[in-house]
Amino acid sequence: MMKFDEIYQNLIRNLVEHGIEEYSERTKLRTKALPGIHFKINPEEDGFPLLTLRKIPVTAPVAEQIWFLTGSRKPEELLRNFTKIWDSFTNPNDVVTVAYGYRWRKHFGRDQITKLIELLEQEPSSRHGVIVAWDPAQDGLSLFKKKNVPCPYTFTVNVIGGKLHLHNTIRSNDMILGFPFDVAGFCLLQYILAQKLNVGVGTYSHSISNAHIYENHYEGANKILSRKNNHPPIKVNLPENTFERAEKKDASVITEIVENLEKQYHPLPKITGLKIAL
Repeated sequence: MMKFDEIYQNLIRNLVEHGIEEYSERTKLRTKALPGIHFKINPEEDGFPLLTLRKIPVTAPVAEQIWFLTGSRKPEELLRNFTKIWDSFTNPNDVVTVAYGYRWRKHFGRDQITKLIELLEQEPSSRHGVIVAWDPAQDGLSLFKKKNVPCPYTFTVNVIGGKLHLHNTIRSNDMILGFPFDVAGFCLLQYILAQKLNVGVGTYSHSISNAHIYENHYEGANKILSRKNNHPPIKVNLPENTFERAEKKDASVITEIVENLEKQYHPLPKITGLKIAL
């Protein structure tokens, strides 16, 4: 199996066998949860971490990440033409108030992504390449129930040995539906930033404070554990100027990335009946 499939299956097995069952007040569902989960992968050597143990829609994480780079918080701008995964999180004005890209590029009064690129162009050895989506003035620390606060709330970029390494930190990860999307999307972001900075792609690291499986996904988790797929490594070949095209909301760059990945993607059948817990 691909390295990521092995990692994922081991994480799910650990949760199924050792997860602590808790009740989620927000979702009204029980979960099996574990704290402090971490993995890392070298996508250039091990293959791009696109889950093949079940079929996932490749277009969704690609379109989502390109949309993030536009800084938009309106799904009607580019995203909805490819996926409706953020439609459940819009307000009556069709705005995702805590959209990651908006938080990265506009919310805090500075464009963190542009600043990151400028910093690492001028000082590649800098250890200050931190991007934050969590706003302590608005997020968390409240009994008021929100269905949408940032889960991947910060990531750090380092250039070491001529390669760009990205460490993604997640406060809460739904391991059946959210996790595979987050890993593929943020690893794609790693490739895009590396291309923009003209450096290689290094280690992708992923740390989770609360990793969990919802009870309505228990059956799906067991199916994941029963599967094997001898899939060859998936390689990413980004179109030229992907970052610049994303900023211009060029929809064709999404299509080109997806076509490249789908040519190589031969997953096992999808697992039906998996519903997101809101």
